[in-house]
Amino acid sequence: MVKEQIVIIFNENKKRYGYRRITKELHNNDICVNHKTVRKLMKQLGLVCQVRAKRKYSSYKGEVGEVAPNLLERHFKTNQPNRKWVTDVTEFKVNDQKLYLSPILDLFNGEVISYNLSRHPNFKQIMDMLEGAFQKLPDKVDNLILHSDQGWQYQMKSYQNLLKAKGITQSMSRKATCLDNAVAENFFGLLKTELFYLEKFDSIDQLEKAIVDYIDYYNNRRIKLKLNGLSPVQYRIQTVGAA
Repeated sequence: MVKEQIVIIFNENKKRYGYRRITKELHNNDICVNHKTVRKLMKQLGLVCQVRAKRKYSSYKGEVGEVAPNLLERHFKTNQPNRKWVTDVTEFKVNDQKLYLSPILDLFNGEVISYNLSRHPNFKQIMDMLEGAFQKLPDKVDNLILHSDQGWQYQMKSYQNLLKAKGITQSMSRKATCLDNAVAENFFGLLKTELFYLEKFDSIDQLEKAIVDYIDYYNNRRIKLKLNGLSPVQYRIQTVGAA
């Protein structure tokens, strides 16, 4: 019974879960077993969580506009949604074609609030992502920080003016200090480990659809141990309601 459930959970999540997360999912399904037993059974079954290294894409082109101070200062925790957001851009390559992902994540629960996929890392991608995020906010907000690295897109005056008009405070990492935006970096590493490096993609279109599906899975179904075994959306709804 337990072995069967372990295999089902492992395969449903496409080999992305290790023994700790599978243990938590078993508990969510009212199956009481400790993590040591799950680890032992996974070893017997030959179930190994897949892990691969990641490569960093950088949009930094020097100081092409105004650089904001680092207000976040690696304080990645908050007990309310829409208080601390982070954003970044990452690159994928399939058959000499490239795809760029630009998401905004809420540090309250790690939820992807908005994202944009583009064949080119242009300014429109960033603005479209912002507009998508703004649709989930009231006309004016208070005490919301949006943190990024010093990529050229985030130094543009029109980007900064849009944040100010919405009441959002801009924050930037220090130059060449990726740990200042570690949550965004970790999300990219997770996505590539659990999706991009696990599957073979024949085209950018195929990859784009897979990323859309993965983000839906990540937000709504992929449990996090630090969220009490809930997905980001489940945690938000349980904690503060659907709004």
